[in-house]
Amino acid sequence: MKLLTGNSNKPLSKNIAKYLKSKLVNSSIKKFSDGEIYIEINENIRGNSIFIIQSISSPANDNLMELLLCIDALKRSSAKNITAVIPYFGYARQDRKVVPRTSISAKLVSNLITKAGADRVVTVDLHAGQIQGFFDIPVDNLFATPIFARHAKKNIKSKNIICVAPDVGGTERARALGKILNVELAIVDKRRPKPGQSKVMNVIGDVKGKTCIIVDDIIDSGGTIINAAKALKERGAKEVYVYITHGVLSGEAVDKIKKSVIRKLVITDTIDNQDKIKNVKNIEVLPISTLMGEAIKRISNSTSVSDLFK
Repeated sequence: MKLLTGNSNKPLSKNIAKYLKSKLVNSSIKKFSDGEIYIEINENIRGNSIFIIQSISSPANDNLMELLLCIDALKRSSAKNITAVIPYFGYARQDRKVVPRTSISAKLVSNLITKAGADRVVTVDLHAGQIQGFFDIPVDNLFATPIFARHAKKNIKSKNIICVAPDVGGTERARALGKILNVELAIVDKRRPKPGQSKVMNVIGDVKGKTCIIVDDIIDSGGTIINAAKALKERGAKEVYVYITHGVLSGEAVDKIKKSVIRKLVITDTIDNQDKIKNVKNIEVLPISTLMGEAIKRISNSTSVSDLFK
């Protein structure tokens, strides 16, 4: 087994390699002056099982192309099998046709990864579970819920907690955390007037006087979560914590969160946000390298990955 990293999240790749007591494959990933990406593997990997670690985060198109070219280079270098470890699976939000004449981008990206030569995919908290079915190869979808549960138990002292789904689609995720914490569930009923905007219509459940934990998979511009937190406070919530797997944090998201009613936003390091969140007191990053490293080890040893979540 060998690990190869792309450029999207080198700190995470190094931490996974450290957990597995392994070195990263010596490679060169460069750009020509016109933006074309050049990949070269600088060591013999013939007959090896290779895990390529690359998030499809901003710049999403460059990082996706880098992933595809890395897989192709490994295939042409006679790797025994190739596992694409994609901590954050970009384009996952485009998983169906919401309006006519649009692309189902998640399906196209799945096809590209498969056609490039990947034999397996490992990812974390897919935006929609059905994306696993877009692939014709095995997909291991890992969950950050146990990591969030441990953090919440340790850091939230309130005994009057309720888990909140920021929309109807996130109910399953919020229920899973609520089950571990043995607390009730509330749901924010929201509408999207247009992409990137949300409007809270109602809160289903009693949040008055309670510590609310909002759970979701992605925070992008921050509008949805900030509006949800504001709506909870207006309905009498004592304080609002937010646990989200993928911190996309585009545009002015960090500044908005800094000024919001959110007591603490907790994200994982599936996306490298080191520079964005320096000196921001109400944003905390939890490492996911141990979970991913253990999953990689189990895949390499042909043992159960699902046992990690029992």
